[in-house]
Amino acid sequence: MNARFGRVGVLYGGSSAEREVSIMSGRGVHAALTAAGVDAHLFDTGTESLADLAAAGFDRVFIALHGRYGEDGTVQGALELLRLPYTGSGPLASALAMDKIMTKEIWLRRQLPTPPFAVLGGEADLADLIGSLGLPLIVKPPHEGSTLGVGRAMDAAALRDAFQQAAKYDAKVLAERFIEGRELTVALLGTGAAARALPIIEIVAPDGNYDFEHKYVSNETRYVCPADLSPESTREILDLSRRAYLALGCEGWGRVDLMLDHAGRPWLLELNTSPGMTSHSLVPMAAKAAGMSYADLCVAILAEASCKVAAFSTAGGR
Repeated sequence: MNARFGRVGVLYGGSSAEREVSIMSGRGVHAALTAAGVDAHLFDTGTESLADLAAAGFDRVFIALHGRYGEDGTVQGALELLRLPYTGSGPLASALAMDKIMTKEIWLRRQLPTPPFAVLGGEADLADLIGSLGLPLIVKPPHEGSTLGVGRAMDAAALRDAFQQAAKYDAKVLAERFIEGRELTVALLGTGAAARALPIIEIVAPDGNYDFEHKYVSNETRYVCPADLSPESTREILDLSRRAYLALGCEGWGRVDLMLDHAGRPWLLELNTSPGMTSHSLVPMAAKAAGMSYADLCVAILAEASCKVAAFSTAGGR
């Protein structure tokens, strides 16, 4: 038994629209940690309470939750109050990354490239959108993941349909210019100066449609890792991804999604602070290309579990 981590809770399930994906991630992480000799236990935050969590006797937890109430800073804040070390980013970075609008605002202030965008509060906002951003457009709910509610609009009719679909998930809707080119993703491990990027993955989905089906179910999507890029482009994308991760104050691990346009310019799309850990997931794929097994990856992430706010307070912060 690997006793250095003590009793470990794997938080999974939850109550977001990504519950089923989280269940797959949590079961995979739990199995890997158990195989590595860790005293790991599944804990479903969608069916068990915070009181149950406080009483479970965990020494640290691995967050395998996705979406609201798991990836958005809420559970991270609760864990800080419980003084229970956890994996990944703290409450603020988690909340910022979960809000795609705030993510883009921060990246723009840091002069990091992200596609031009508009925030839509209702269908009335669609009237001038094509004139300002052009077509095609990507329309998405800014507080969801796993491509839920995401649509591509090639004309005015499709734009209205895409808005209505995204509005089912969020009060506001994000529309951004669609970048034609290659879809890339970069996983990162570590915190601050120690943060390092894993090999770049290129995602080649049928008709360029990397939706929920092609992400988690279908075997039609191809993944190229490391991506076939020039050394110069590889260095630029890895450096940009690391700067995007640090700009939001992310810790522990995460994944940056990008597009590489036909002119070779990279564009930041979004950042996931609790990425998928399923059999189709991208972080384990990048780790494998770097010589790290799925179990080694889980143990490495768990090893960095900590309380961020509580640790700062204990050290004499304000």
